[in-house]
Amino acid sequence: MPDLRILSSSEQVAEYLRKELNNGTWSGIMPGSNRLARELGVGGNTLEAALKQLENEGLLISQGPSRCRKINSEENSTNTTLRIAVLQYERSSYHENHVIDLLHALESAGHSLIPLPATLQELNMSVRRVAKMVKEVKADAWIILSASQEVLTWFAERETPSFALYGRRHSIQMPSAGPDKLPVYLSTLRKLHELGHRRIVLITSKMRRLPTPGITEQAFLDELTALGLPSGGYNLPDWESTPQGLSDLLDSLFGVTPPTALIIDEATHCVAAQQYLARRGIIAPENISIVCTDAHPMFAWCSPPVAHVQWDHKPLVRRIVRWTNNVTKGKNDIRETSTKAKLVADENSTIGLP
Repeated sequence: MPDLRILSSSEQVAEYLRKELNNGTWSGIMPGSNRLARELGVGGNTLEAALKQLENEGLLISQGPSRCRKINSEENSTNTTLRIAVLQYERSSYHENHVIDLLHALESAGHSLIPLPATLQELNMSVRRVAKMVKEVKADAWIILSASQEVLTWFAERETPSFALYGRRHSIQMPSAGPDKLPVYLSTLRKLHELGHRRIVLITSKMRRLPTPGITEQAFLDELTALGLPSGGYNLPDWESTPQGLSDLLDSLFGVTPPTALIIDEATHCVAAQQYLARRGIIAPENISIVCTDAHPMFAWCSPPVAHVQWDHKPLVRRIVRWTNNVTKGKNDIRETSTKAKLVADENSTIGLP
């Protein structure tokens, strides 16, 4: 079960208004903000934030300053709900904020969530094993998190609607959403190069490397070449995505010509790598620079704080809710959506001179 999620005041108001809209309490035009605020006993700023959230979800349409919002009758014209299966990458994903928000948003929209017996990691990202599980689950729609190209291609070829959140989603004809990390990869690589780093290694999962490097991984290799640096298997190494596999990889990397900078694609891998390096007396940023392309609240508690890539997951959650609304109406929605990402790193972070 996901962690308990505490709603903000505006989110509680938005949830109440959403249910009332679905029940047909109002039609045409929403009541004025002052009236709604008085009726609900909330402040104007709280109500405005709630109405803005419903605007972003497509339930309301702005008509300009000081004018009541229009109710999107098309979005509110049906109470059809879906049985949705959310296929997670790993068990720990259930406790991450973006997943908690997603599950809550789907339930708030009236959909029911179907528990699954296994995660992608437990299924070893096997199309055959995923297909077997899907056959046994009675779902109207699927949301797949951080899946491989092969798994997403299989889902895209099925009649049951499916949505890819993160993962190898590019170039596959299916609705998807995720952060646009490519500009951050390149700017981070250039920053490390400017600081004098010449042996930069990207540690990324198997699904990001195979059958061919993903868009960001290939761009990483191409940028190394453009900067006049070596680019090959050393910089994007192959390894088994297990704790022992990561340890073996680090043994190999730091055996002869140790890298001066590591870019690591998952928070769990980043923490494990830091622990490994600490046992060998290799500390960031004094002896090595470390950047994680994932985000995690624990990074701010580290000393020094871990340099990482961050993005706002809320637009992605809203995109998925809009997609489910379109599915209930029989609309063909295969748009690919990206949200802006940024590097979080100050002068005290894990980025330093080589």
